[in-house]
Amino acid sequence: MFDRSAAEKIRHQLGFSPAVAILGARQIGKTTLAREIAQEHANSLYLDLETAADRAKLAQPGAFFQSNRHRLLVLDEIQNLPDVFSEMRGEIDADRRAGRFLVLGSASFKLLRQSQSLAGRLTLVDMAPLLLSEVHRRFEDIQTLWLRGGFPDSFTAANDLTSWVWRESFVRHFLNTDLPNLGIAVQPELMNRFWRMTAHLHGQLFNASSIANSLGLSAPTVTRYLDHLCSALMLRRLEPYHANLGKRLVKSPKVYVRDSGLLHYLLGMRSVNDLLGHPSTGASWEGFVVEQICSQLDEGSQVSFYRTAAGAELDMVIETGSKKIGVEIKFSSAPKPTKGFWQACEDVGVQRAYVVAPVREGWPMAANVDVVSPVDLPFL
Repeated sequence: MFDRSAAEKIRHQLGFSPAVAILGARQIGKTTLAREIAQEHANSLYLDLETAADRAKLAQPGAFFQSNRHRLLVLDEIQNLPDVFSEMRGEIDADRRAGRFLVLGSASFKLLRQSQSLAGRLTLVDMAPLLLSEVHRRFEDIQTLWLRGGFPDSFTAANDLTSWVWRESFVRHFLNTDLPNLGIAVQPELMNRFWRMTAHLHGQLFNASSIANSLGLSAPTVTRYLDHLCSALMLRRLEPYHANLGKRLVKSPKVYVRDSGLLHYLLGMRSVNDLLGHPSTGASWEGFVVEQICSQLDEGSQVSFYRTAAGAELDMVIETGSKKIGVEIKFSSAPKPTKGFWQACEDVGVQRAYVVAPVREGWPMAANVDVVSPVDLPFL
């Protein structure tokens, strides 16, 4: 199981780009997806660059690439051989046919830094955890995905306890092994405390100074920690909507833990009962829906949130082409937006707005405003 929306983007980009990179966390399904795509090509070769045998094949990468020009080369965990990027550049310049390389990396920041020499030759696809579009539409499956998150091994675990243990192991490995391997020199325990603190602030405005005081760090250091976890695709930073509206607008970003299962692990929610009875239930649902939407929007779409000092607020403002769409997220079977929602829609000038709630069927609430389930968002 993996993010099918990413699969569609990769297939499309291989049709016009010489090289495509799949970026995403470990265990998210990148290798499974890459192998499936490789099987669709008559001539393809998969190399796992975490193994010594496959790394040895690229001892002379220029010669290897030239002798395999007729193949789609799939290079997994390419950050283990950073020098390969410069060789890829020369090979692509020599033969710029589309669909020559498919490369996989476990996080975005190191791979992006290494791939600067491939500007204009390499397109990037962020791979999300499993989305609602990849699971059955039954309410029980939605609830399971929300609780356990979208990492395939966590979602498909035999029971909630097994899923919890998997996430516990994932977090420990990420902090102690993945971050150091990506060149991030941060004490694991300190990053763990920061990560858990952001989980408690999930969906709230990010105040670097306040967090810094709690951790005994400087505000710039806390902001750097945020950058690390956003680049590692563990956190999502949602910037505020800015326009010359004559309003006092909030300027701080909101921060979400991207995978709901990891959020619930960090907050100690082991079961559906824990989740539904927790003070952070509404914030968790909001982040879950935000991630579903952000991971499936068309390329080039801009996403932000809107909030004024007077209380007007939209959880999401989506700008796609010339359209503006407003989204309010409510954890209620009978959602009732506040006055601030209607004021925000007027301030921003959205053409349509949606109230996303855990409902089985949606209904029109007002002119150009509909209540919808997260599985039935019409703009995705």
